[in-house]
Amino acid sequence: MISIEQSTTIGDAFALAAAQYGSRPFLAAPQGEHRSYHRDGYEIDYATAAREVSRLRDFYSAHGYGHGHRIAVLLDNRPEHFLHKLAMNTLGISCVPVNPDYRANEIAHLLQNSDADLALVAGERIEQMSAGIDASARAVPIANFDDLQTLAHPQRSRIDTAITGATEASVLYTSGTTGRPKGCLLSHHYELESGAWYASRGHLAAFHPEGERLYNPLPVYHVNSSVMSFQAMMLSGGCQIQADRFAPSRWWDEVCQTRASIIHYLGIIVPLLLGLPETAQERAHGIRFGIGAGVEPQLHAEFERRFGFPLVEVWGMTEMVRVIIDNEPLRQVGTRAFGRVTPGIEVRVVDERDVDVPAGTPGEMVIRHSAEIPRGAFFSGYLKDEEATANAWRGGWFHTGDTVRQDPDGMLHFVDRKKNIIRRSGENIAAAEIEAVLQAHDLVKQVAVLAVPDELREEEVYACVVLAGPHDARAAGETLFAHCHRELAYFKTPGWLLFVDSLPTTGTQKIQKQQIFTEGIDPRTRDGVLDFRNRKKRDQARSA
Repeated sequence: MISIEQSTTIGDAFALAAAQYGSRPFLAAPQGEHRSYHRDGYEIDYATAAREVSRLRDFYSAHGYGHGHRIAVLLDNRPEHFLHKLAMNTLGISCVPVNPDYRANEIAHLLQNSDADLALVAGERIEQMSAGIDASARAVPIANFDDLQTLAHPQRSRIDTAITGATEASVLYTSGTTGRPKGCLLSHHYELESGAWYASRGHLAAFHPEGERLYNPLPVYHVNSSVMSFQAMMLSGGCQIQADRFAPSRWWDEVCQTRASIIHYLGIIVPLLLGLPETAQERAHGIRFGIGAGVEPQLHAEFERRFGFPLVEVWGMTEMVRVIIDNEPLRQVGTRAFGRVTPGIEVRVVDERDVDVPAGTPGEMVIRHSAEIPRGAFFSGYLKDEEATANAWRGGWFHTGDTVRQDPDGMLHFVDRKKNIIRRSGENIAAAEIEAVLQAHDLVKQVAVLAVPDELREEEVYACVVLAGPHDARAAGETLFAHCHRELAYFKTPGWLLFVDSLPTTGTQKIQKQQIFTEGIDPRTRDGVLDFRNRKKRDQARSA
C-alpha cells in the first residue's frame, strides 16, 4: 500500500499509485442501458488514468485555475468525477460535489457558501445548474462536461503557495441541526488518512495485496464513495466500481459482471435484496465482505446466511470518516454493534452535561484523535461557521449527535440519533431546513418537523403544521407538498403531513417536539394524517 505522511498531497499519492500499480484497473462502471453515459460499461487502469489526469491538470491550469479556487461538480456518479477531482487537487483546487437532487435554492446556497469559481456540469444538468445560479447572488461560469473545449477564466487569481497535506481538497455539504447544509472542509491529509485507515483495518475487512474491486452504489457527493472507498482503493491498488445508484433489480447483475469483491451498503439495501426472489446469481458472486451501516438487527444474520458474506458494520461521518468498525471474527451480529475503539480514535459516552455515563447506559458519543492532537485526522471545520465548529468541539471532544451505549468490554452499539436530524435512506436531513421552507408559505402559521420510523427507509419526514386560517386539509396538504417538492430535494419533502390546531411551546415560545405526541402513540396512525410517501419520487428529468 502507498504510504502517506502528514505532508503528502493527493497529487503525490496518486502519482505514486500510478507508478506502482500501472496496468491494474483503477475506476469502473457497470453496463447500464438505463443511463445516459457509459451504457456499455467503463474501465480505466492506473497508467491511463494518470495520463488523463495530467491532461486535465494542464487544461485547468492553462485557463488560470489553481490553488485557492473551488469548482462545483455536478456529474452525477460518472467515474470521470474522480479524474477531474484528482486533476483539481493536484493543482490545489478544491472539489465541491453537488447533489443532483438539489433544487435551485439549494444549489444557490452551495454556490454562495463555497464561493465557487466554476461549475463543471454534465450536459443534461446545465438547465438545473443555471437555475441555481440565477437564484444565487454569484455569477458562476458553467463548463459543459460533454463539450469541454474551453473554460471561462476565474475572476480570482490563484494562490502562489505550496500545496501541502493541510490544503483543502473538498467541501462536502452535510445537514446539521440548524437549517441549511454546512460545508465540511476536508484536507488532502484528511482524505488520504481516511482511505489508509479503511484499507488497513484487517480481519474480516482485510484487503488483498493484488487489489480489490469495490462496488459502491452510493453517491459521489457523500463522503463514503468520494473519500473513504475511493482513497482506500487508490492507496491499495484497487478498483472503485462506481454504480450510478442502488437498484435491487440490477444489483446482482452489476456485482457479478464487474467482478466485485467488496460491496458498500446502507441499511435500506438489505431488506430490498432479501425481498427479491432467489436466483443463482446471488451466490455466484465473488464478494468477500460488505461494509456499511444501518442493517436492521433481525435481518443481519439472515442476509449473511442467504448471500454468503459478512456485513461489516461501521460508524463514521463526514467530519470523521476514519471509521469505527466491527470487523473481528467474533462480531455481535444483530445488536447494532459497530466496533470498539482503537488507537487513533478515542470515545466517551456522555449525558447532556458532557459527564460520562456508566457502561451500558445510552448517551451521546463524543470522539477525538487523542489528548495530544484532539482534531488530528478530522475535518478542518465548517466553512464560514466558526461558531458551529467550536460548538461541535466543545470541551475538546467532537460531539457526534449520535446516541450509543458501550458495553463493559468496550463494544459500542448504535441506539438512536438526535431527532433534529432525520435519517432517510442514508440521507441526513435537517428538520430545520424543511421547517424554514414550510414556514415561508402563506398557508403556514407554525410548523414542526420530526422523524418517524419507516420500515423500509429507516426514518421518514413528518411535518406538523398549524395553518394560518381555515382551509380544506387535503387541498392545503397538496399545496404544501408541491411547495416543498419545488424548493427541496425530493427526499426532504414531507412523507407525512398532519394539520394541528396548535403546537406545545415553552415560555419562550420554543416548540416542544417531544410533547406533540403522547408517548406510545404512533404519529403515523393519527386521524387526518396525509400520506405522501408514494409521491416522493426523483424528478426523472433531473435524474436522467
